Amino acid sequence: MAHLDGVVKPKTKRSKRFLDHRAPKLLENSKNAMIMKGGNTSETVTQALKDIYSLKKPNVVLYKKKNIMRPFEDSTSLEFFSKKTDCSLFLFGSHNKKRPNNLVFGRMFDFHVLDMFEMGIEKFTALKNIKNEKCAEGTKPMLIFAGELFDVDNEYSRLRNVLTDFFRGPVVPAVRLAGLEHILHFTAADGKIFMRSYRVLLKKSGCRTPRIELEEIGPSFDFVLRRTHLASDDLYKTAHKQPKGLKPKKKKNISHDTFGTKFGRLHMQKQNLDKLQTRKMKGLRKRRGAVVVENGGTTSPKKIKTQE
Repeated sequence: MAHLDGVVKPKTKRSKRFLDHRAPKLLENSKNAMIMKGGNTSETVTQALKDIYSLKKPNVVLYKKKNIMRPFEDSTSLEFFSKKTDCSLFLFGSHNKKRPNNLVFGRMFDFHVLDMFEMGIEKFTALKNIKNEKCAEGTKPMLIFAGELFDVDNEYSRLRNVLTDFFRGPVVPAVRLAGLEHILHFTAADGKIFMRSYRVLLKKSGCRTPRIELEEIGPSFDFVLRRTHLASDDLYKTAHKQPKGLKPKKKKNISHDTFGTKFGRLHMQKQNLDKLQTRKMKGLRKRRGAVVVENGGTTSPKKIKTQE
């Protein structure tokens, strides 16, 4: 690829496809995540990163080598890897004496750090330790957030937004009933965040709607929130700005009720009944040469001559 006046011009078809994939679009590509570990990690952090990687597949990139960085002090390395792999989400794991078993969830905007949340692992059950049947790779999960803190506290509300971005998977137009088989449940209580993973079992209920049971499949986390880095209100508003092409056009005289029924108001002009087209009949048709009689009827010229 050649650089000319600050514009990258592709020389091959492969580089052209690469640039087209990275170019801005009205409908963005699926958000990819990168998972990496710091210079010092524990066995708990390494296994936790692997389990979250298995949940996030296939929209994820896993770095197996250690990367010495401190996201809250200097985020340039994270931004470099984000631009290199075209990932707007990241998960960084580290371990030290001051902050043991540490995970940092974050997201990017224009390849710059937008939000970061540092959470410590207090209790962890790995995916392999729960001997139950797992969901298929790439299954889109259902996300449930329980707890008043997610609605009241600003930091927890932004954390819910980050976790939704991280685990929601690709955007799809429709989902079949049998495809709703994975649930990620987040509960905020007592200053902690509990993450549980369940598999949905559809049982026979004797009617059309099946009976639902939940079976825990792992991984299971007990987090405690440590440090946070929130974007300013102006930057956060800019990140949520939508292009004009995606904004729905407002239609006049159309409304919806609480049940989603569509109502329309029609404005019609006053109808002129003189020009109303009625049904044509042979008996009412005027014949050629007919003469109008005083009583309003019609008669032929031949009948008039005979009457004289």
